[in-house]
Amino acid sequence: MKKTAEINATPICQVRMQAISDTMSLLSGKWKFHILGTLIEGNTLGFMDLLREINGIGTKMLSKELQDLEVNNLVNRKVMNTKPITVEYSITEYGKTLSPLIDEMAKWGIDYRKKVYLKEGLSD
Repeated sequence: MKKTAEINATPICQVRMQAISDTMSLLSGKWKFHILGTLIEGNTLGFMDLLREINGIGTKMLSKELQDLEVNNLVNRKVMNTKPITVEYSITEYGKTLSPLIDEMAKWGIDYRKKVYLKEGLSD
């Protein structure tokens, strides 16, 4: 007879797991945190500025990721009436709420790298 889940079976845990799943789905991928972090630090940047700031990303991928972030209300896109047309991107107020999460992930990553490169091990 198969045992049933106990820890994740509670209503509170189900809501929590769904929220984590939603967050991971929204922010998944190699570039979204790079884009969000850059816009949090740089406020308003043009497409080419973002392309220069985010090492390794291509134009198609940057365009796709910015569209995803805009659809999900994390990034604003403003088309300027210039010749040629200029597009500026900025973080939304809602997007700014990710700043503490990004900061904590950076802190964790720094600590993790120290452990790995100093060969302290990860069993602590």
